Amino acid sequence: MPTVSVIVPSWNDAELLRECLTALAAQTLQPDEVIVVDNASTDATASVARSFGARVVEEPVRGILRATCAGFDAATGDIVARLDADSVPAADWVERVASRLERTPAPAAVVSDGEFVGATRVIRWFGRRVYLGGYFRAMRLILGQPPLFGSNMAMHRSAWIAARPRVDVSTPAVHDDLYLSIRLPAQVRVVYDDAMRVTISARPFASPAAIVKRMAWGCNTLLEGLIRGGLLRGRRERRREHRGVPASL
Repeated sequence: MPTVSVIVPSWNDAELLRECLTALAAQTLQPDEVIVVDNASTDATASVARSFGARVVEEPVRGILRATCAGFDAATGDIVARLDADSVPAADWVERVASRLERTPAPAAVVSDGEFVGATRVIRWFGRRVYLGGYFRAMRLILGQPPLFGSNMAMHRSAWIAARPRVDVSTPAVHDDLYLSIRLPAQVRVVYDDAMRVTISARPFASPAAIVKRMAWGCNTLLEGLIRGGLLRGRRERRREHRGVPASL
């Protein structure tokens, strides 16, 4: 069985982090390491992480892309998995991640969506069906394969090593999962697995301003991908790679 590192970036999310780490402690297959990236928190994030035996990596410069990359860089497992601090994975999540990637030729990533909790029924519906549903449908069309989703994803460490030279952590105001989806080399295949279940807080949709901010970051990430990330070239290369024609790097 491959070794698994679980990365959880956190900024001032101590209480939600506690729920996430409680769920990880109850997994049917325990991860080999849990890394909490403390992204300049001013609350008890680091102490909560240590109380669960997690390894704390400090990333003093705020930014979700920086925090994610710091955690991935520090990971030692054959598989690098990613949750958000407000993700609560099902009890068999690590086991399913490890099993799926063990059966999938490297380098590859596996991803699924999530079920929103909290807020109103309308907000939860919007988050699942419109926001997440739209994200997966649109990005699959643009990228030629499913996009990564930071609240519920994992990849072979070899996939991260292949992608890392393409990542500029100083890129501002981007969604790390979409940014990395665009930057993945063509040989890294992303597969969707509906069996990987997590619940996620619906707090990002608590106000119109929060929704607008997330949409603006999404547009900025796509624009950055078009200008600097080779978004359209990457799609062409993935299509060639999946047909068995080597893609340029």
